[in-house]
Amino acid sequence: MIRNLSKAIELVVGLMVLSNLLVLLYGVSARYLLGRSPIWMDELSRFLIIGCALLMAGVVWVRNEHMRIGLLEERLPASLATILKLYQWLLVLAVSAGFAWFSWHYAFSVSRFSTMGLGISRTWPMLSMPIGFGLLFVFALLRGPFNAKDASS
Repeated sequence: MIRNLSKAIELVVGLMVLSNLLVLLYGVSARYLLGRSPIWMDELSRFLIIGCALLMAGVVWVRNEHMRIGLLEERLPASLATILKLYQWLLVLAVSAGFAWFSWHYAFSVSRFSTMGLGISRTWPMLSMPIGFGLLFVFALLRGPFNAKDASS
C-alpha cells in the first residue's frame, strides 16, 4: 500500500515539477521576447514548488531519505534506541496530525482573499499544507515505528 501511494504521489509531484518547468520557461521566453513576463508566473511557480515539497514529505519520511542525524540511535543500547524510535514516531504522528488539522482550518479561513497574480482564492495554494501533512500522517501510520531495516537489526 505504501509503495502504490508513493508512486501515485510521485506521479503527481512529477507533473507539478514539469508544469513548473514549463511556467518558468514561458516566463523567461516572454521576458526576452516580449520584454516582460506575466506577474502570475512567479506566484504559480512558488505555489508549485511549495506544493511539491509538502506533498513529498510523507514519501521522503517513509523511505528514511530525509535529512536527519541518527548518531544517538546508533550509540544507545538496543532497548533505549527502540524507545527513542517509538518516541520519534509518536512525535511525527502528533505533529503531522496537528499541522494537518490547523492548516486545514487556516486554508479555509483565507478563502475570501485572492492571490495578487493569479486572482484565485488563497485557499487553493494553502491546501497543499493540510494535504501534505495529512499524507505524512498516513505514511507514518502505515509504516509504523520501525521500518524493515530497523526490525532486522
